[in-house]
Order: sequence, then C-alpha cells, then structure tokens
Amino acid sequence: MRGNINMAEKRGVMITFSVRTEKIKPSEKTVFFRKLYGWKQVVPNENKVYEYERPGILDEIPHEKVDQSSFIVPEDSLDEIMEFFEQWHSKVMLKTFRVLLDKETRSIFDEFEEDDE
Repeated sequence: MRGNINMAEKRGVMITFSVRTEKIKPSEKTVFFRKLYGWKQVVPNENKVYEYERPGILDEIPHEKVDQSSFIVPEDSLDEIMEFFEQWHSKVMLKTFRVLLDKETRSIFDEFEEDDE
C-alpha cells in the first residue's frame, strides 16, 4: 500500500539538451549558456576589479543539475523553462522525461522556494 503520498508533489521533469553545432555560431552558443545558467562579469578598473553576477533562467527556477546538459525541474516549473527553450528550438535539441522525485531532490526544491519568500 502506498499510504498518503501526494504524487503531484513528487513529480519533476528531467530536461536534456544538445546544441546543434552545425546550426549555431559560437557567439550564439555563449548567449544561450549565459541566458540559461547565468554568468559572472568581471570588469577591471584602474585600481579595482568589479564582479557582477548575471543571473540566468535557472537562477529563478528550482532545479537539480544532473549533468552538463541535463537537469531536473519541478513539474509546475516546466512551462517557464519550455518557453526559454522554444526560442532556441532550431539550434538546440531538447528531450524531456517525467520523473518521480526522491526525498533529497524534493527537499532541494522546497529550500529554493523558501529562499524566494
């Protein structure tokens, strides 16, 4: 017997992607990864170096990185990430897989949501 498990709270989507190197310029690839993962901008000045964190879309969405080009997001965050990937559909191949989240991954997502409050 399963008990009182709310399966809706335990679902996520694993997203895997691959950049189509024959269809994307190196500068576009840089833009894609910066918009997805964010980046650190370093601005040297005469006496000081300024560093700025530039957020990417995954800074706003709870996720668990699985590998270089794959991550898991909660099912209710899928629309937002899919909108991002739709902009890159001709240059990036995308696959999605529905998954059940274990306790550890679910707790990471819960912590992310608590930080937003």
